[in-house]
Amino acid sequence: MSRRGIGRRGIGLIGIVYLVIGVVVAATQSYLVAWNVPGNILEGLAAIVLWPLVVLFGVDLHTLIA
Repeated sequence: MSRRGIGRRGIGLIGIVYLVIGVVVAATQSYLVAWNVPGNILEGLAAIVLWPLVVLFGVDLHTLIA
């Protein structure tokens, strides 16, 4: 008997879709510019992961992280 689904790790399809939406939101909200500054890298990564806050609640990560 195979245990293919048991204990499987990884991001999965839902995780990939979530991250793709995050990248699109971060790009359209200008969080993915000037990656040579450490603060901008942090803003970009935070915007990708926290995109629901940016879209649904209008949180401005530029002011929170800067």
